[in-house]
Amino acid sequence: MRLVLADASLVVQGRSYEGLPLLVGTDGHAVEPAQSFLWDELAANGRAQSPLTWAKYGRDLYDYFAFLEANRLGWSELPARGMPSHLDRYRDWSRAEVGLQPRTINSRLRLIARFYAWAREHGFIERLPYRTRVMRTAREPGFLAHVQHDARATTALRAALPEPVAVPQFLTMDQVMACLDQLPNPTHRLMFELMVRCGLRQVECRSLPMSYLCNPDRRTDLRGRRTIRVRLDPQHMSLKHGRARSIDVPTDLMEDLWWYVVRHRRVRADAAAPAPDCGAVFLTERGRRYGNTAFTDLFAALQRRVGFYVRPHMLRHTYATYTLWRLRQSSHQGDPLLYVRDRLGHSSVVTTAVYLHLINQLDTDLVLQHEDEIDALFRPQAPT
Repeated sequence: MRLVLADASLVVQGRSYEGLPLLVGTDGHAVEPAQSFLWDELAANGRAQSPLTWAKYGRDLYDYFAFLEANRLGWSELPARGMPSHLDRYRDWSRAEVGLQPRTINSRLRLIARFYAWAREHGFIERLPYRTRVMRTAREPGFLAHVQHDARATTALRAALPEPVAVPQFLTMDQVMACLDQLPNPTHRLMFELMVRCGLRQVECRSLPMSYLCNPDRRTDLRGRRTIRVRLDPQHMSLKHGRARSIDVPTDLMEDLWWYVVRHRRVRADAAAPAPDCGAVFLTERGRRYGNTAFTDLFAALQRRVGFYVRPHMLRHTYATYTLWRLRQSSHQGDPLLYVRDRLGHSSVVTTAVYLHLINQLDTDLVLQHEDEIDALFRPQAPT
């Protein structure tokens, strides 16, 4: 069994479904009814429009069915009385053997439960092969709250794990500097800098187009400015939820990116000839755009070199934490929280507010020792 993402040649009624996950069995046929569920969930009903979400749905469902196949379990089998269900066994394996976090496991379990509910609705099974429990949850106060019940009943999976409150992890300045010291490859170093200094997600970093770059020395309108405002457009690159936003790229970083394209990227692009240039800033040594799992391998190797835990998403949290700290220490005009929210592309300031708690974790004396580095790396432009 394997997972394949469809290319542009998958066309149904004149529409291309590039990126649709395809579950293929050892016999070369689609794994049913899982494949039909993915079609209904992603394509027919349009529940999730982002290709990134499509890929995640495919990976999660593939992981479950591959587990069943490896253990010779039928997807529709009902558990014997008193015995664990397939979801229970998959949960325990994901936690003990793979080491996934409860939040990740629960997310996969919810998708699997939706698949089983869909299968029952379409007549593939008569009963759900897992157990649920009824929970009473408090209702948010609102209009006509005085005539509403204080709680409502919801159904929850018994297989679900309790989720501890997740606190974003970020790097200290010592750790940031240690990582930069251990990245002699100019491509890897610039990708790290771009994420930690601008708050980009890894997929945004991988897909950033060359057309967004400029040579600051030839821009008279940028004289004296510390940062350059760049608008990210989902028509040009991959953005979460397809939501456009603007980032502030430090002028020195923009200059480094410009000269990287001129001096280093061209060599990598030539390695892919005669294939057309994909237009992304960063290319692999073979001249191709970095794939979905490239950063996983890159950061695993970096972690071995530096000796501490480091992952791509931590760079975004690091940017947010130190930028917010820097703004609160400076004479920035405007709300620092709103500035960081807009740079990260959060839909609500409530999401951004978690970084206020992280600021309290900073050791003041240690941060002050690195004040020059913080100013150099996280110096947002005051609005003009």
